Amino acid sequence: MSETYKVAVLKGGRSLERTVSLRSGAHVQEALERLGHEVLALDSGPDLVTQLLATRPDAAFIALHGRDGEDGTIQGLLEAIGVPYTGSGPAACMSCTDKVLAKLLMSKAGVPTPAFHFLREASIKELGAAAAIGDIERRLVFPLVVKPAVGGSALGVKFARTSAELPGSLVGAFSYDRTVLIERYVKGRDLAVSVLQGDAGADPEGSAPPVALPVVEAVPREEDFYDYESRYEIGMTTFVCPAELPQETTERAQELAVAVYELLGCHGVARVDLMLEEGTGELWVLETNVVPGLTETSLLPQAADAAGINFDELTARVLTSALARRS
Repeated sequence: MSETYKVAVLKGGRSLERTVSLRSGAHVQEALERLGHEVLALDSGPDLVTQLLATRPDAAFIALHGRDGEDGTIQGLLEAIGVPYTGSGPAACMSCTDKVLAKLLMSKAGVPTPAFHFLREASIKELGAAAAIGDIERRLVFPLVVKPAVGGSALGVKFARTSAELPGSLVGAFSYDRTVLIERYVKGRDLAVSVLQGDAGADPEGSAPPVALPVVEAVPREEDFYDYESRYEIGMTTFVCPAELPQETTERAQELAVAVYELLGCHGVARVDLMLEEGTGELWVLETNVVPGLTETSLLPQAADAAGINFDELTARVLTSALARRS
């Protein structure tokens, strides 16, 4: 990308992932400045749209994680005021951010995803849904993963190894969202495959098909699961990229990631999280992140680096996908 642009980096916001978003945004801002672009760093708040209307950037680089940034809210607003933006559109954001909806769509399309059920807080209060918990336990079998339907960075994810632990796990997850997902726990290796759209050099219009980057494996050093602290505290997790996997497993993981990216209508960039089940060798898709982290410990930059794409090049490539929307 030889031209330079005025780019608004949207970061911060009001979600529980604000701190991570600020780090992602700062990292992106530095890269854009090195690339020669004029950068407007905007901490998203009540005056965000007013600021965008006043400055009229050529594009918005979305580094907002969680609420507003990944659920289609900011994407819809940017479309309303005519500002091209990075990442997926509102429909894909809604589909990916709502883990229940995403899993329903994947299940219907035949994508392997762990068996699950979901509960809404209102159904427990108004329909007596708590009486169904015993049946859910029998259908899914312990241990179970309980997570908020909306949210990222492993916030609110709880593990229930017995019936006695399940109520507390549900209460914990409900504190983050009014709908919770109860999912069969897959013991195995935690993998992530990032997908990029097109090539900034070979395809200036950003219309090339999506390509899967090398697989990253996250290996927590202390805990038996990959939690919020493991994701963002340097030294808490060992990352292996490319993951040490049989070639056929690597190819299958990448194929699944691209298939899910296309199924859910993603654009520009996304990260698909999977588990490689111990014993069976089966791959299971967990979820898709439409605004992957861009911090020093995030998985997307690590995968790009393993593919020979440095952070500046990655930033330029993602920005190209936004500028393609102008045409």
